Amino acid sequence: MRKSGAYWIVVSVVVAGLGMFWVGKPFAGDMSFFVSSTGSGKGGDLGGLEGADRICRTLADAAGSGGRTWRAYLSTQGPGAVNARDRIGSGPWFNAKGVVIAKDVAELHGANNLTKQTALTEKGEVVKGRGDTPNTHDILTGSKPDGTAFDGPADMTCSNWTSSGAGAAMVGHSDRTGLDDSAPAKSWNSSHPSRGPGGGCSQDDLKSTGGKGLIYCFAAD
Repeated sequence: MRKSGAYWIVVSVVVAGLGMFWVGKPFAGDMSFFVSSTGSGKGGDLGGLEGADRICRTLADAAGSGGRTWRAYLSTQGPGAVNARDRIGSGPWFNAKGVVIAKDVAELHGANNLTKQTALTEKGEVVKGRGDTPNTHDILTGSKPDGTAFDGPADMTCSNWTSSGAGAAMVGHSDRTGLDDSAPAKSWNSSHPSRGPGGGCSQDDLKSTGGKGLIYCFAAD
């Protein structure tokens, strides 16, 4: 049976639409979570929380997801300590491909959907993990597994994200993979402190244990 001209116009439009998705263009319109594709370049010195938020905002703007309140998932220590979980809004959060990461704060710190395949950068790219060269899966958080700040004198935040020398920062593994099957090795936000000959917070120190100063970014609105 011969099809009408209108029929073929409809088919062409549908196929063209499918083609737009087929090219794998990153989903940016409703992106509300990403792993930063870059850090400050100064190790654990991010310019404090304000500087870290600026990194998130700048990268989101470049990816076409500006105009939102972007916050770095980072805790601080000492008087007036800030909990990372309190900075990021209420969710839900979607990655650059439109995949949901977690519906709310409780799920984010419980049975979330963060894996190597979903913890993408703002460009929609997979972060290199264990087994890749170079491994960059160490993400700065300064946080305990529940997203709260550390107590006590031990530095876990590179002097509240202002040090590129002495100190340490708690990191998580974006690929949920480590040296063994322990809970810390598989933790996205609280795996181990940074360390190294440069004092623990330099860019080279972060590289030595599998990182490059990347951070998690969330849209808080």
